[in-house]
Amino acid sequence: MKRREFFKKGSKAAIAAGVVPMIASSCSGAKDMVYDRDQDKWYHLGTGKTGMPNRKKTVGYDVAVVGGGAAGICAAVAAARNGSKTVLIQDRPVLGGNASSEMRVHLNGVNDIGGQAERETGIIEEILLHNRFENEQESFPVFDHVMYDFVVREPNITLMLNTQAIEAVMDGDKIKSALCWQGTTEMLYTINAPIFIDCSGDGLLAATAGAEYRTGREGKAEFNETYAPDEPDGWQMGATLLMSSKDMGRPMKYSPPSYAIKYTHEGASKRRKFAGYHEGIWWIEVGSDDDIIADFEENRHKLMGYLHGVWDYIKNSGNFPEAENLALDWVGSLPCRRESRRFIGDYFVSEKDMTGHKHFFDAVAFGGWSLDEHNPGGIENISEPPSYFHYHFKNVYEFPFRALYSKNISNLMFAGRNVSQTHIALSSSRIMATCALQGQAVGTAATICNRENILPREVTKSHINELQEMLLRDDAFIPNRPANDANDLARKANLIFGSTTSSGDAKNLTNGMSRDIDGAINHWQSDGLSAELQLEWESPQSISKVELKCDTNVKRNIMMRKDSRNDDLYYNGVPKEMLKSLSLQGRINGQWQNLGLIDNNRTRLIKFSFESKSVTAIRIKTTETYGAENVKLFEVRCYA
Repeated sequence: MKRREFFKKGSKAAIAAGVVPMIASSCSGAKDMVYDRDQDKWYHLGTGKTGMPNRKKTVGYDVAVVGGGAAGICAAVAAARNGSKTVLIQDRPVLGGNASSEMRVHLNGVNDIGGQAERETGIIEEILLHNRFENEQESFPVFDHVMYDFVVREPNITLMLNTQAIEAVMDGDKIKSALCWQGTTEMLYTINAPIFIDCSGDGLLAATAGAEYRTGREGKAEFNETYAPDEPDGWQMGATLLMSSKDMGRPMKYSPPSYAIKYTHEGASKRRKFAGYHEGIWWIEVGSDDDIIADFEENRHKLMGYLHGVWDYIKNSGNFPEAENLALDWVGSLPCRRESRRFIGDYFVSEKDMTGHKHFFDAVAFGGWSLDEHNPGGIENISEPPSYFHYHFKNVYEFPFRALYSKNISNLMFAGRNVSQTHIALSSSRIMATCALQGQAVGTAATICNRENILPREVTKSHINELQEMLLRDDAFIPNRPANDANDLARKANLIFGSTTSSGDAKNLTNGMSRDIDGAINHWQSDGLSAELQLEWESPQSISKVELKCDTNVKRNIMMRKDSRNDDLYYNGVPKEMLKSLSLQGRINGQWQNLGLIDNNRTRLIKFSFESKSVTAIRIKTTETYGAENVKLFEVRCYA
C-alpha cells in the first residue's frame, strides 16, 4: 500500500486548520519544518549537543477518538471502560468543547418534555454529578478541571491536548493512521488504530479520509420535511460568542473598542430579547451560506465586533438603566459553532423520523430538544426571530446506530453535530447531552468491533442487540427498548422483596426499564430508612457482581447554568434522591456474610465487585440518601 502523500494532498487542509505552523510551503523546493529538521541550529549548553531531537512519534491504540467535547469524552470513556486502549485527541488546552470555559454554553440535553425533564443518564450524567460534587461554586474554569479529572482517571485513556488530527492516512477504504500535530511540543504524531471515532464537530480527519458529507440545508422535497426551505441552499447555523458581566456596586463606564460594530436594535424582531443579558446573549451569532469553516476567522472578528456593539447598546443607549453598575467580567474569543459538516452514514436521520417518533431496531440514543433552527444570517438578519422553534417534543425520539458510522469509510464512526442527519434534524440533536449519548454508543461499539475483529456496519448486522444490552447495563436509556440480559442472574431470582414499600414494587427492579417513563412506574421505593431489598434463588448461584440503579431524579436537570437556577426544572446541587450509603450481604451455607460497603456513593449506577461467592440470597441494606426520606431503586442486576 502506498501511503497518501500528505504534503501534496493534505497541506491545504492542515494550514486551513490554523494549528500547524508551515507544515508545507508553497515555495518550490522549500523544506518542511517537521520532517526535515537537519538545519536546526540548537546548541544545548548543558550537554554540548547540537541538532534537533526527533519530533516524530508513532503510537498505536485500539480506539482513536478525535474531539474532546461531551461526545468525545463519552466515547473515549465508554471505549476505555470496556477494555479498549484509547487515545482522546483534543485540539484545545481544555476539554468540554462548547461547555468549556473557553465558550461557556450550558450543557443542555432533552431538558423539558411537557414541563418535566427527561434527563440523560449514563456517562454524561456521571460527568454532571461529578461537577456537582467538585464544583459547588459553579465555575466554568473549574468545570474544565472536573472534566479533565473525569478523563485522566481512566487507566485505559491517553489524553492528548493541544493536538489536532490533520490528515488521514488511508489503506483502501480504511483509515490506517491519523497524522496529528501537537502545537505545544512541535510534535507530529502518527496514531494507528483499527477504529477511529470523529467527534470533533468539523470533522477534519473524516473529511481528509474521503468520508462523504454535505453542508447546507436540504429542500423540502428530499426528505419531505415540513420545516425545510422550499429549495436547498448553503446556509449553516451560525456560531455564537458569549460574555458575562459583573455588578460592581457603583456606576461603570463602557467605551467600545475600535472593532465594535454599531448596534441599534432598530427593526429587530420582538423575539430578540435581552432577558438575562448580563450572562451573555445567544443570538449574537453569524452563519455562512458557503464554507463556514474557511469563514471562521472572518466571522470571529465580526462576532467580537457585534458583541461589543450590543454591549455598547445595553450600556449607553439609556434603555437599560439597570445595567449602570455592570461591567464586562469575561468575554469569549472562541465562537461556539453549531453546524458545519454532516457526514453520511447508512441511514440519514430527518425531521419526520423525530416528529413521527420512528422506532429504529438499532436505536442507541435519544433526544428531545425542540427543532430549534437558528435564523440564516444570525445577527445580520435582525428583522427575523433569532431562532424558529419549529416543533416542541412531548416525548423523546430514538436515534439509530446506522447514522453514527460512515457510509464509505469502513472503520470510521461519528458522534456529535457531524453525524448523518439533515439540517432540520440537526437543529434538535446538536444539543451536547444528546451528542454525548451518541458518543457513549460509538465508544461501546468500538470495543465490540475490536473484540470481534469486525467493522461498525457489521455491528448493525450481527451485534446490535449486544450493543444495546451493553449500553443499557452501563445506564444508558434507549426508548422502547427494555433490557433483557440473559447473563443477569437477578432476572432468574425466585423471590424479590423489600422490607417496606411506599410506591412501586420490588419486582419492577428486574423488568428491564430503569426509569419511570410515559406514566409507567418502574421502581421500588421504601417507606423510610433504613430499608432492605432481598433476592432469593432456589439453588445456589455463583455471583461476583451486584449492580444497582438508584434515583437521581431525571425529571430535573443538573447541568451547570450561569444563573445557578434552582427550581422545579433545574437543580444546582447533588440530587437529594440519590442513594449515599448502602451495604451488601450474601447468604452462604445458611449464614449471612458481608460482601461490600459503600459510604459515599456519587453515581446513579452503583457497582459491587467481590470474589465469586455461591449464594442462595443477597440482601441490600440502604441507610442514607443525600436528603430524601425514602430510597428509590430502578434496577438490580447480579452477575457471575
